[in-house]
Amino acid sequence: MKTAPSSPARWSRRRLLKTVFCSSAALGLNLRPDGLSAAETTADDQHWFALGDFGSMEPAQSAVADGMKAYVGKLAVKPQGLLLLGDNFYKKMDGGLKSGRWKTGFEEMYPKSVFDCPCPAILGNHDYHDNDGGELVQVEYSKKPGTRWTMPSKWHRQDMGVANGKPLVTFLCLDTNFRAVSGGKTKDGKIKNSLIESEENEQLFWLKEELKKPRATWTIVMGHHPLYSNGIHGDSKPLQAAFGELLQENGVHLYMCGHDHDLQHLEFAGKKTSHILSGGGGARVREPKIDSRGPYSKAIYGFSHLQVNEKRFIFRHIDANGKLLHEFEKRPDFSFSVTKVS
Repeated sequence: MKTAPSSPARWSRRRLLKTVFCSSAALGLNLRPDGLSAAETTADDQHWFALGDFGSMEPAQSAVADGMKAYVGKLAVKPQGLLLLGDNFYKKMDGGLKSGRWKTGFEEMYPKSVFDCPCPAILGNHDYHDNDGGELVQVEYSKKPGTRWTMPSKWHRQDMGVANGKPLVTFLCLDTNFRAVSGGKTKDGKIKNSLIESEENEQLFWLKEELKKPRATWTIVMGHHPLYSNGIHGDSKPLQAAFGELLQENGVHLYMCGHDHDLQHLEFAGKKTSHILSGGGGARVREPKIDSRGPYSKAIYGFSHLQVNEKRFIFRHIDANGKLLHEFEKRPDFSFSVTKVS
């Protein structure tokens, strides 16, 4: 396993690609579409891709994006969606809606020529903290004609894919920037931006109501912050208190998040929901703190791939070279089996 160094020094693109990834030319050569999965592929499979903590505009973001584009091209599939798990833009983003980073960091980084699909996005802590009002700008950009950026509000529902005349996956996209999670004060005493109390209450009511409504074969909840994580940020008790029982009682199959800069898959005895962390999209990766919970946790740059039909979904973590790192299969009865761990 190759990881980023403990030093916070910025890497040159040449060094990063040499020590963490392969060159962009080698990316295409290393992908093997006939060796990606130990699970069966069927004609009715539909595909989603996901990554979080990507908006760094550092060489790592470009390398992961290039690897994901090459991987999709080798598979020769049409993505149903690209799921953006927060921390979409790090650091200052001058110009707001007119910022050039919308073009360089999203529209061209994950181009329509490969991802001709909706891109459901959620907000991370850096989307609130690095630019005053940045979270509102991201919601507003969703209204731009022709964009694939899909964030009609801070929290939203997306029913995607079609199987036998009904949606295949219901995505419930949350804003996990609670005051107790993402709020507080900076070192100079300034209050950090986050949801306010009325928004937290409104979102929780919304989620409960959405879970009561008819849903697709599969239900996936997306939030930037993890309920459980082996990474340096650890578990979030406020989010466990708010959402934990709701996920269990309403049969949510998957909770997907980022925040910790690594790739994880966690399962807990008696819990229906698999917990997935895909935070290797471009910000500097960091070693996990816990190694006793599994099945999988590694500090590595990469993205995730969901291959879905009505009978099962296959989830994969893929590194920036297109290498399959981890794979498991989940069924509607909430049983699962791990088919690959590297």
